[in-house]
Amino acid sequence: MSEHHFPRDEYFMRFALREAAHAATQGDVPVGAVVTFQGEIIGSAGNERELRQSPTAHAEILAIEQAARHIGHWRLLDTVLYVTIEPCPMCAGAIVLARIPRLVYGAPDEKAGATGTLFDIVRDPRLNHTVEVTGGVLEEESIELLHEFFRQRR
Repeated sequence: MSEHHFPRDEYFMRFALREAAHAATQGDVPVGAVVTFQGEIIGSAGNERELRQSPTAHAEILAIEQAARHIGHWRLLDTVLYVTIEPCPMCAGAIVLARIPRLVYGAPDEKAGATGTLFDIVRDPRLNHTVEVTGGVLEEESIELLHEFFRQRR
């Protein structure tokens, strides 16, 4: 995992955290994602599994779909995906399929992390695209949102 990150990474991660906080207000697990292109946000979403009653409505998937609509193409070249929690296998697969070159995430996911923790789908050389990964950006803030969400549900 690449530990070098840029001030801009924290700036965009704050937008992802805002999306995560919004998801929590709708009863969804607080995960947020934004896709940037040339320094602008072109896709942003929080988890909407509960809202949509859809197992695939993860923040990353929704933000990727929005970014693709914005660009008008499924290949999200020259983009960066920011997400508050390490992507799961489904989302890691979508990142590879969208040809996103760089992923920045907040906290690792010990239960489902597929970008280095349990699996490393995005850097598997057998796939036709690999992704540069930076983890740990605003990790504490990302973890706190999750802890607060689950505390309120117990």
